This record gives sequence, structure tokens and C-alpha cells, in this order.
Amino acid sequence: MTVLSPVQVLERRRQVLAAHDSDGFVELFADDAVIELPFAAPGMPNRLDGKAAIREYSKVMDSTPVRIDDIETVALYESTDPELVVIEIVGKGTVTTTGQAFDSPCIQVFRIRDGLIHLFRDYFNPIGVADILSH
Repeated sequence: MTVLSPVQVLERRRQVLAAHDSDGFVELFADDAVIELPFAAPGMPNRLDGKAAIREYSKVMDSTPVRIDDIETVALYESTDPELVVIEIVGKGTVTTTGQAFDSPCIQVFRIRDGLIHLFRDYFNPIGVADILSH
């Protein structure tokens, strides 16, 4: 079996998110992976520890009216550390209750080893998400 490079893992993530495949998304993570959400809004976790927690939170997110339809990579930064990738993205989505389209820019930091995400730190704008849902 071929191990995906970090850039290939991120492309696969884009594909599964655009396909609304939360199981495929979760399978990109190592069993002991961590997701950190430093700017989490009230009521949101600021850290998910382990694949089981990531799976449970993905189910919660699937039940919200925010649907990610695609991710546009604005810039991708590889470092001298082959596991570390930083990307600037625009999440393109739809509020399913209203049909309103939205763009949500953010910066994400990944540590990807042996074809699996070990760390995903998501610097998104929770105020922007709240504004999207209020319209």
C-alpha cells in the first residue's frame, strides 16, 4: 500500500469533505490524533483528543446546517520539517436551512506522518460562522 504524502492527504481531505463523507474524513486521522480549535466559539470544544472524539464531533457537525462544499487552497507552505504543512484556505459552503452560499477563510496547521493526520490546528473565524448562520 502506498503512503500518501502530506500534500496528497490534504487533497484527499478536500475530496472527502466536498463529498460530505465524514467517515472518509475521520479515516484520514491517526488513532491518537488531535484537533485543536484555538478560536472555538462558546459551546464548541477547543480540543479533540483521539480518533473516537473526532468521529463523534464529525457526527455533531453533520447535523448542523453548515455544509462544506469545497475547500479552495489559497497558499500551501511546506517547511523543513517534512511532517508540517500550513495552508491558507477558503471553505466554500452552504447553509442548508436557507440555501445561502458562504466563503470562510482560515489558516490551518497540520502534522502528517505516514499518510495520517496527527495534528490539525484550525484557525477559523467563529464570528464569521455565527454571522453566516444568522442570515
